[in-house]
Amino acid sequence: MKRFAVLTFVLLFAACGRGETRQGVTNISGVMPNLQFAMTRANDGAAVTADSYRGKVVILYFGYTHCPDECPTTLANLANVLKTLGPAANNVRVLFVTVDPARDTLAALKSYTNAFASQIDGLRGTDNAIAMLARRYRALYSVTQTDRGVEVMHSGSVFLFDPRGRAREVLTDTNNETAMANDIAALMH
Repeated sequence: MKRFAVLTFVLLFAACGRGETRQGVTNISGVMPNLQFAMTRANDGAAVTADSYRGKVVILYFGYTHCPDECPTTLANLANVLKTLGPAANNVRVLFVTVDPARDTLAALKSYTNAFASQIDGLRGTDNAIAMLARRYRALYSVTQTDRGVEVMHSGSVFLFDPRGRAREVLTDTNNETAMANDIAALMH
């Protein structure tokens, strides 16, 4: 119950940005910090930073490969958005940051993200690097070992950054794929 209350607070706080543009989308321009991180990309094992993605619209999402429903649904929606964008999707990268690095090896992340779209990069970092990035954007997650196994909780927020790495929108709903494609196309200009 405590986790739910904290998550609710964070999502409500996110709505205090520059104002909602439509349901589930909040303009966070000038409210949230620029994209900044250092992690390892699963596709090629390269060390990457936010600078590695300058010049592209970046979509940031925290999740894990064992997620039963929210992660695959969100990534499928984002893959559909990339298809809608056509060739312009080459100017977009979805960064899927695992919150469960103990189980999400680079090979597992690569296989998982490649199943959705080539523009989705699985990122893995140290526990500290992941925690710092999540705190930076007020995204919540927890990984707990219980007698039933590993339990993971994570917020479902999706963050959009313009090609200069500036935070522009946070989405709590990825079902309106046409509107997301329009938002991303607008950020490219």
